[in-house]
Amino acid sequence: MNIQWYPGHMTKTRRMMEETISLVDIVIELVDARIPYSSKNPDLDTLAKNKHRIILLNKCDLADERATAIWTEYFENQGFRVIQMNALKGTGMNEVTEAARSLMKEKIEKLKARGRINVPIRSMIAGIPNVGKSTFINKYVGKTTAKTGDKPGVTRGKQWIKLKKDFELLDTPGILWPKFEDQEVGLKLAFTGAINDDILDAETLALSFIDHMLVRNAECIRKRYQIAFDTIEESHVVLRQIAEARGFKLKGGEPDLERAAKILLDEFRGGKLGRITLELPEDIDEMLEAKVAKEKLKAAEDRARKQSYKNKNK
Repeated sequence: MNIQWYPGHMTKTRRMMEETISLVDIVIELVDARIPYSSKNPDLDTLAKNKHRIILLNKCDLADERATAIWTEYFENQGFRVIQMNALKGTGMNEVTEAARSLMKEKIEKLKARGRINVPIRSMIAGIPNVGKSTFINKYVGKTTAKTGDKPGVTRGKQWIKLKKDFELLDTPGILWPKFEDQEVGLKLAFTGAINDDILDAETLALSFIDHMLVRNAECIRKRYQIAFDTIEESHVVLRQIAEARGFKLKGGEPDLERAAKILLDEFRGGKLGRITLELPEDIDEMLEAKVAKEKLKAAEDRARKQSYKNKNK
């Protein structure tokens, strides 16, 4: 499955992020606890390197608890303040303000010593579409100030939200980035619904999800749909079994694979397959190595095409 984004749009977005980050003291990033690496914007690590950072591992109720603990330690070792949360229920919400005040304590005390009282802590909240950013803001503020929706990209522009006398939050649009030129990252974003389903083929996406789960956690599919298969089975065989188990049929009696695909993805996203994390820190090196290998192959192919063109035009 080829998932692409538009570089021109990303250049504009990067400029916007640079301008926004310059206005704040703290950058808070909401990531999906099921895919903490794939849902994290790598540009922020460069653009916000001189800012305090807080990572919110959202949707922890859908992720494997042991994996979330591993990711928490991983990010903390990189210098981030990490909070596990469920924005929908408000779990972990109170820790955000406390963490921000703790990070800014030294600076605030210095400002008070100079006679500057009630200087607000300015922070920004960033996150990809459908990661739960608007839900977090609404719950955090205590009233509906940001639109929410099931489809990616509901939040359109940035806005300041005054929470208390000493705390202001800058909302930013949900954004994606060129990192998911890496197809594995793009697929994980699509599995969780961060990429609009309208532009993807559900059956192809479900087959890729099954391939991933056959390696990662095949038992959750067996248990949910009460089917039996070996991990050496091809994904289309498993999808067919899911359709048959649910009684999804087309005219003529053939299994309705498209309907089965949509149900599989919906049930994963809703946590009905169990608490699943799709990646661990140990996978990052492998993903980066695969990306480098792919880039080298592309460079070699480009050189071969150029050489072939020169040979033809001698």
